[in-house]
Amino acid sequence: MTYPIRPIDESEWPAYTRVLEEGFGWTPHPTQAERWKTETEFDRTLAVFDGDQIVGVTGIYSLPMTVPGGQLPVAGVTAVSVLPSHRRRGVLSAMMRRQLDDIRERGESVAALYASEALIYGRYGYGRASSELSFQIDTRRSAFVPGAPSDPSLRLRVVKPADERAELEKLFASVVPRRPGRYERNAHFWNGLLADEEADQHGAGPWRSILAEDDRGVRGYALFRIKSSWDDNGIPNGTVKLQELEATDPAAYALLWRSVLDRDLVSKVQSGGRPVDDPLIALLADSRQLRASWADELYVRLVEVGRALSARSYSAPVDLVIEVEDETCPWNARRWRLTAGSSGAECVPVEDQPDVTLPVVALGSAYLGDGLLGQQLDAGLLREHTVGAVRGLATAMAWSPKPWAGMTF
Repeated sequence: MTYPIRPIDESEWPAYTRVLEEGFGWTPHPTQAERWKTETEFDRTLAVFDGDQIVGVTGIYSLPMTVPGGQLPVAGVTAVSVLPSHRRRGVLSAMMRRQLDDIRERGESVAALYASEALIYGRYGYGRASSELSFQIDTRRSAFVPGAPSDPSLRLRVVKPADERAELEKLFASVVPRRPGRYERNAHFWNGLLADEEADQHGAGPWRSILAEDDRGVRGYALFRIKSSWDDNGIPNGTVKLQELEATDPAAYALLWRSVLDRDLVSKVQSGGRPVDDPLIALLADSRQLRASWADELYVRLVEVGRALSARSYSAPVDLVIEVEDETCPWNARRWRLTAGSSGAECVPVEDQPDVTLPVVALGSAYLGDGLLGQQLDAGLLREHTVGAVRGLATAMAWSPKPWAGMTF
């Protein structure tokens, strides 16, 4: 059965959100729903109709995102849901294919998303491109290694985040270009992040922030909530719930972590998402006290293989013919010669014999610099026609620091 698909207008917003509420099993507070509406790019929404009923939805945020060596306009796919009554009828597939066509028409060569379920998006060419760690740290055993960086010119200042929003935004903008996966935040994203109604606090109190600064200005900030608690013997047992800790240099970074870990009446620090190469791992004298759990983060899809691979930088020279398999975006399904060096990169269609054959999902997983091409070869998911081709491609596409977006969109 064919279902019409089109963007919605504001009058259809309630019907659009009802599909999301059913799909995700969550109803936002009215103030949260209104913020969500203001963030929505209505011309980038899509709704699938069965008669006059909306049965599937998705949207996109237009994100300037850091990739290895620079920045690209990336389609940040969000709010994907299908009514339970319309599962397994091709609604999602039709919607995702239409969305990829629209992204291509806009001239964006890369799409990215956070997956509610990891099984879904590989079918549409999205590969896991970044990971994150969640930390739980016992503050009583959080000493740093000898020689941890310090700077006597730095000082700490306790502030209300809303009062210093301009400083937070400025500092964040300065660190975005350093790591693949980070993206620029517009005013709507900051409104959502710093929202502090009771529904946003989840019982953990209001936002708090500490700035690390010197006479030249702010060099870092920590944004967190504190959940106060005492045990049955009256011993304080509070928890710092760290949302963000950003800094321009190692000394400011270390000082901010110490200010969070040394907080009075607190016995543990929890952070829901940190990069897998977070410097804190190296700073802690007893790394076993950093109880870390791993999770997948961004999934990336190359919408236009040639343009996407030409637009990033590479860590080593490479000259290979890549045969791409791509059922969803057939314009990618051909052979491409990727040539990259110190002067830049070029990826163009060719008819030459391939050095490696791989699905487009593998290129998406490697695009931000943290792909597992060697692992996928060992698993039999890639076909290497020239010995060493996959190793060469993986080496060239690898990047430091590791990719990480840092905030769900």
